[in-house]
Amino acid sequence: MLCDSSVQPASLTFADDGAQLFDAALTTGELRQLQAVLSHLPADHAGLRLRGVDGLAPFLAATGPIGRCAASALGHGGHPVRAILFDKTPATNWALGWHQDRTIAVQQRVAVEGFVTWSVKGGMTHVEPPFAVLAGMVTLRVHLDAVPASNAPLLIAPGSHTLGRIAEDDIRDVVGRCGTVACLAAPGDIWLYATPILHASEAAVAPTHRRVLQIDFAVGGLPGGLEWLGV
Repeated sequence: MLCDSSVQPASLTFADDGAQLFDAALTTGELRQLQAVLSHLPADHAGLRLRGVDGLAPFLAATGPIGRCAASALGHGGHPVRAILFDKTPATNWALGWHQDRTIAVQQRVAVEGFVTWSVKGGMTHVEPPFAVLAGMVTLRVHLDAVPASNAPLLIAPGSHTLGRIAEDDIRDVVGRCGTVACLAAPGDIWLYATPILHASEAAVAPTHRRVLQIDFAVGGLPGGLEWLGV
């Protein structure tokens, strides 16, 4: 789509805007179960990269409450490839400028044309793939806590995912043309968005807990012997 600053949150669809809210995607019972699955993880990390967490897989399966949302965009061939648990508290109340997510997590470094800028984050190998890889991915944000306007909701620029890799100098103009939507949420809500969409986050005005389980999903494998790290 062409960017449209008149888009309102309630009317966002993944097909047209690259983002969609799944209201109450997790039942109260499912939310409690997910909180229990994550309860043993350290509570003093702003962003904790996850792998091999017992009990998480059923939520991420195509028939699970999180996986179903990913399947609505990718079909049942989608699979989770990265997971991060965020928590913005009074002690970890950061702000993040407008950007595109440009890296993926892989099992090990393999030299493949088009895969550049290798790094290690949280002990996991990351690389910047060709943009086509990112364009085929979706990201889900599973909200464990309420995110009103005062608690640093994710900000997105609807439609920006269709513009390819956006140069740093062009970001402000693109956000101005696309407009800004604040992804407000209640516990149990899930926001689905195209992984390359422009997004940002301000510091919370009234910070409490703002736990968000963020999961990237992709379809298929990677070329040249590269393998997704997985969840």
